[in-house]
Amino acid sequence: MEKTPHHLKNVYEMHPSKHGAAPLVLDSPHSGTIYPPDFNFTCPIDQLRHAEDQLVDTLFEDTAKTHDIGFLKALFPRTYIDVNRNAADINSELLSDPENLGALPNPTQRSNAGHGLIRETIGQHTPVYDRKLTAREIEKRLKDYYHPYHAALKSLLDDCVSRHGMYFHINCHSMPSSALRNHYMGHPPDFILGDMDGTSCSITLRRAVQFFLADLGYRIAVNVPYKGVEIVRRYGAPARGRNSLQIEINKSLYLNEDTGEITSDYNRLKGDIDKLIQFCANLAHSQASPQAAD
Repeated sequence: MEKTPHHLKNVYEMHPSKHGAAPLVLDSPHSGTIYPPDFNFTCPIDQLRHAEDQLVDTLFEDTAKTHDIGFLKALFPRTYIDVNRNAADINSELLSDPENLGALPNPTQRSNAGHGLIRETIGQHTPVYDRKLTAREIEKRLKDYYHPYHAALKSLLDDCVSRHGMYFHINCHSMPSSALRNHYMGHPPDFILGDMDGTSCSITLRRAVQFFLADLGYRIAVNVPYKGVEIVRRYGAPARGRNSLQIEINKSLYLNEDTGEITSDYNRLKGDIDKLIQFCANLAHSQASPQAAD
């Protein structure tokens, strides 16, 4: 039975694989640009926009549709609620009534730095809000945005398991070149692959992607400084055939990072990503269980 696209208004767009030829799924959780009316941020909108993974969805969506690969993208911004954070990764000082939150906050270094489930700061430590948020606001964002996104992604991955006995999931992101200066001397990497130090994706799959991109002429790094966060942690279990790999693309490959304008290299990058996804589809198909695929 062929699958049809599923849109949850202002939350996500999901394009399931119609025929399920390859157990490959792509998702773009940070490219959303629809700002909910109850966001009520007080920082400049242009600073919030810099936190978006600009155009990552467009870099991957066409190739996913062309090659019949499951694809999911968030429509809301990560600064509203970040689906790549644990649902409890909240700084309790952000809340006016933390005792009313359904699950007690369990902040990590990310939320303590203002970049947890709910973004507190942007740019050079500019506050996103001029107030504290209520537990009710957080619960609503979890219910209406966070949990539906994860349910949609899980449905795409579960479909791969039912058809093929495994999946190869690529979690798609972009990174500002400025974030790499403290980690790399000279030329920064064009791509960083994150597999949580080998725990979220098979080393064979990760190395295959790494070498394929290198053969296309790109500089590749692994796990530094981006290992992957909640999404690959949650869905990666390579010993069980559940492979989740985070891909970070250097924004300077396709954007003027000062103006946000697309550069002339965009089409070349998009073409190379199409080659990469075709390669990953064939790779995933070769790893599938013949019994499950029949």
